[in-house]
Amino acid sequence: MRVRMTGASPCEWVRARLAERRRGRALSTKAVSFALIGVVNTVIDYGVFLVARAALSRSPAAVAFFESLAHSCDCGNAATISLIAANTMSWIVAVSASYVMNSSITFAAESGRKLGWRPYFTFVVSGVAGWLANTAALIVAAEILLLPVWLAKAVAILVSFVVNFSLSHFVVFRVRDAADQPRRDA
Repeated sequence: MRVRMTGASPCEWVRARLAERRRGRALSTKAVSFALIGVVNTVIDYGVFLVARAALSRSPAAVAFFESLAHSCDCGNAATISLIAANTMSWIVAVSASYVMNSSITFAAESGRKLGWRPYFTFVVSGVAGWLANTAALIVAAEILLLPVWLAKAVAILVSFVVNFSLSHFVVFRVRDAADQPRRDA
């Protein structure tokens, strides 16, 4: 976004250009912070995913349930449903950790460093889009592109990063004017 000020004094023009650059740097800083928190969150997501996948594949009850579900809904096979279940478990843990870290660090000014149920649920709802992108990318990478599951999960995490940052920046933690301030529930 270029500043165009016709009839403005040189001081006003410089002030506007500096404000524009500051906003650009703030967005870049937020993206870097979001990415660094994302690295921590990725370790959480990936670790919980691997543990959940291993536990589900070793559980006769879980395997039987996934086979029954796959048969009754005709929506894939037990291995695919197991991937989705492990991914969902890891997502629930990861989105909760992400909310706490991003509210406290990346979007501290917008959130007031306060955690609340309403903002958490807004974050979770926006995160559903990231989870859908993550799960779709995981299934496409593992089942269609035939990538190893560890690599498919890494691709899925990258895809969801783009979706999650965009929604967090432009929807969940957007800057609001005083009349539009959300109520913070504890």
